[in-house]
Amino acid sequence: MYRSLLYFALFLFCLINQAKAQTTAPVLLGGKIIDKETKEPLPFTSVSLRDEQTGALSNEFGVFQLPAPVKNAQDSLVIMALGYKHMAVLVHRGQAQASMVIEVPRMAIALANVTVKGGKVKNLGLGATSNRPGEGLLQGQPGSQCAFFIKNDKNHRLGNIRSVSFYIGENGFPREPFRVRIYKADGNYNSPNTDILTQSVVVSSPAGGQWYTVDLTSYNITAPEEGFFVAMEWIVSGDKFFKTDFMDENYTPFGQIMRPTFEFKESRTWNYTIARGWNQLTLANGQGQRYNAMIKAEVDMIK
Repeated sequence: MYRSLLYFALFLFCLINQAKAQTTAPVLLGGKIIDKETKEPLPFTSVSLRDEQTGALSNEFGVFQLPAPVKNAQDSLVIMALGYKHMAVLVHRGQAQASMVIEVPRMAIALANVTVKGGKVKNLGLGATSNRPGEGLLQGQPGSQCAFFIKNDKNHRLGNIRSVSFYIGENGFPREPFRVRIYKADGNYNSPNTDILTQSVVVSSPAGGQWYTVDLTSYNITAPEEGFFVAMEWIVSGDKFFKTDFMDENYTPFGQIMRPTFEFKESRTWNYTIARGWNQLTLANGQGQRYNAMIKAEVDMIK
């Protein structure tokens, strides 16, 4: 009799715990983001809830997952894919949608070609010049970005962007893939805004503790005369996608650790977070020099 009562108590305990787990488990939104015309998946797409100010990044197969809204009865699921029109899909509180297929139309972008008349084209280096990084690190969660403004200080006549380089730290996981982003400085307070590299360029450094250069000559990107932003976008590969809770405040980022430079007195570095946008980095060292990402570029200079 005693044993039967014990088993019954254990059975009730399991049922109660199972009920609690079912009531506390988050309601999820998820699915796949694809090209409207080709039906091909769109990798590393930013997906966010406008009112919740939360978001996630799709993996290389266009698959995404994030908690459904809880603040309001409904919210807008905002989709931002590189080279595509921004979209918003209506979603509801407490309503699981785990198999959404979101078709996104491509954005028509006319790329201008630089014509050189009566001049010579030479190579010009812009951005960070130091080969020795300062103390510290820059790292983010998947979908976040770190952008450095490549300023045309001497008002040279610029042509196409030849290459961009990032100083990858020796710690962390320096060989993880990341995406190169290039922007015009045409956002609020001259923040990064318009993509001028409209194709997805995902690369991986062979090692850390050194400069890693990405050749962009084949993309024919015209450099704005005032300069441009070069950004590293942290992404996540498929084998890690569902093993990590991106919404967890205790989540430890993986991937590259970028090293800083202190060679500039003004801040040229901005950080981007999904659903929160761009913010300028304002840290400085004791000598009044700002904490900036160690990024540089080579461009055509027309003389």
